[in-house]
This record gives sequence, C-alpha cells and structure tokens, in this order.
Amino acid sequence: MYFYPNEKLALFIDGSNLFATAKALSFDIDYKRLREYFATRGILLRANYYTALIEEAEYSPLRPLVDWLDYNGYTLVTKPTKEFIDHRGERKIKGNMDMELAIDMMGLAEHVDHMVLFSGDGDFRRLVEAVQRRGVRVSVISSTKTSPPMIADELRRQADIFIELSDMHDAFGRQGNGQHP
Repeated sequence: MYFYPNEKLALFIDGSNLFATAKALSFDIDYKRLREYFATRGILLRANYYTALIEEAEYSPLRPLVDWLDYNGYTLVTKPTKEFIDHRGERKIKGNMDMELAIDMMGLAEHVDHMVLFSGDGDFRRLVEAVQRRGVRVSVISSTKTSPPMIADELRRQADIFIELSDMHDAFGRQGNGQHP
C-alpha cells in the first residue's frame, strides 16, 4: 500500500488542474469522500485546495464548491484572477496558484511525512524534488489515461508514488446524487 497508518499526511490540490483532469476522465469527485479516504490512511494534518476566483463575477460556478470545501475541513487558498489583453488584443483571465502551493509545501515539509499532490503540472517537478530532499515522501495524483496525458512525464518520474486518478473512483468518486461536492 502507498500509506502508513502513523504517518502525517498533507494534501495539496491544484484545483484547476484537478478539475481539468477529472473532466477529461468524466470522473466526478466527491470531496467529502476524498478527505475521508486520506484521513483513514494516516494522520491528515492539512487538506489544502488552491484556486483563483473571478471577483467581479456575480455568480461563479466554482463558488458553491469553494464554500462547501471551506466549511468541510479543507483549507482554501485563493486569490483573485487577473484580467489582461494578450498580444492579439483578446481579453484573457489568469489565475495561477503555483507559487502559493509551492510556498505551502515547502513550509509544511518539516511537519509531515507524506505529501499528496493533486496535479500533473511539470512545473512542480523541482518542488517535489526539494520536498523529497527534506525527507518527505510525495505521491502525485493525476492521469496518464487522458489524451494527451494530464501528467507531465518528469513529474510522474520524480514522484515517489504516482496514483492514477481514474483508479480512485471507488475511493472517492461520486456515488449517486449526493448533496455535497
């Protein structure tokens, strides 16, 4: 098995990356079950969820999820998106949370035994390596079963353990019509 019962765990969820991966797999994540799954695998110290939010929007489809997570044991790390005009004059929205996630992983490294990163972003390879040098095991959850794969090969190879998201449906896939995200 991937986890040891007495190890201290921390989850780091790259919200936009996990959303894109789950969507590509038609995998509906039950976040209550996800947190419970990891809470039974070790001593879960943190479950951090990172996402950028559009502040001016009257309604964001992300808002109900973010509110639910915030009240149900997740630590929400958010920032407002930035709007800009690209070189073609098109309006774009940017909201990268990589730096916040990296700072939090490095800051928590001395307090945990095992970190679980929900992302396939190859930019995190050096971060995973740095955390491993501090003695922390790192599992990465993403997918190779999408086309193209959602996980960068270099991140998958750096991880101590790669967990295929599609293999986790029984653990924390949505079952029926639950009321929680």
